[in-house]
Amino acid sequence: MMSKVTEVVEELVTPILTENGLELVEVEYVKEGKSWFLRIYIDKDNGVDIEECGMVSEKLSEKLDELDPIPHNYFLEVSSPGAERPLKKDKDFQKAVGKNVYIKTYEPIDGEKAFEGTLTAFDGDTVTVEVTIKTRKKTIEIPFEKIASARLAVAFS
Repeated sequence: MMSKVTEVVEELVTPILTENGLELVEVEYVKEGKSWFLRIYIDKDNGVDIEECGMVSEKLSEKLDELDPIPHNYFLEVSSPGAERPLKKDKDFQKAVGKNVYIKTYEPIDGEKAFEGTLTAFDGDTVTVEVTIKTRKKTIEIPFEKIASARLAVAFS
């Protein structure tokens, strides 16, 4: 049910975003407590503002009212993914080369399952991250299919 909802919503919101020069980052349909939330995360190169989020929310809401793909009440939220935006698609990783990232893997690589460092390369199959362990820099190659989750990471210096 949840994946069906996210698929339908993705189909509905994509033309709205394309028409307005925006990009879909993620669709989330989750239950928190007794309430359901439909969250749409959007972005563009120089970030999105509240007016763009409002416009997408309004247009998507009209489409959802027409089709009514969700059988119960829910809250619709449209927002920017924020500074720690998730990395999901190939193009997300390509755009993140040179940036600080946080990656979790399904299984340990060099004895670790979590890595934070600079994404130095992505070739479609392997993500290369330079991490600092104490004072030494180390390059870790992570097979793309072993990534459980990845996001940009805010670096504190």
